[in-house]
Amino acid sequence: MTTFNSEQVNIERNIQLIFEFLSDFNNFESLMPPQVSEWESDSDHCSFNIQNMATLGMRYSIKKPFDHIVIVSEGKSPFKFDLHCHLDTVDANSTKVRLQLNADLNMMLKMIASKPLANFVNILALKIKEESETRLPESGKDNIL
Repeated sequence: MTTFNSEQVNIERNIQLIFEFLSDFNNFESLMPPQVSEWESDSDHCSFNIQNMATLGMRYSIKKPFDHIVIVSEGKSPFKFDLHCHLDTVDANSTKVRLQLNADLNMMLKMIASKPLANFVNILALKIKEESETRLPESGKDNIL
């Protein structure tokens, strides 16, 4: 198993808002980099194509409120993987998020896919911050998505 860790990002939003946002795959399309196409999702599953790689499917495996979310590969993905979203409260209005992608890559895939997958988890973490701070209401306000 090959592990890719994102940089930790600090998001200026309440941990509950971040958890709820990440608990619905319909919110993920806006998080994807430009290399992702053919996005399909419902609240619990998604599939997409990564340019020059493959079509991947994902589903939620674990949703532990306000702590972590585990997403696992599904369908005809060329390799098995899981994505862990770790959430930590900084204070009432701020959350730390770190992503960990574990991928079961054979030697050939490891050579080809390591750099794109490492980039993917970092881009995803930064997009979570950007989208959360743009789309989610500030804590203590009565806004909705």
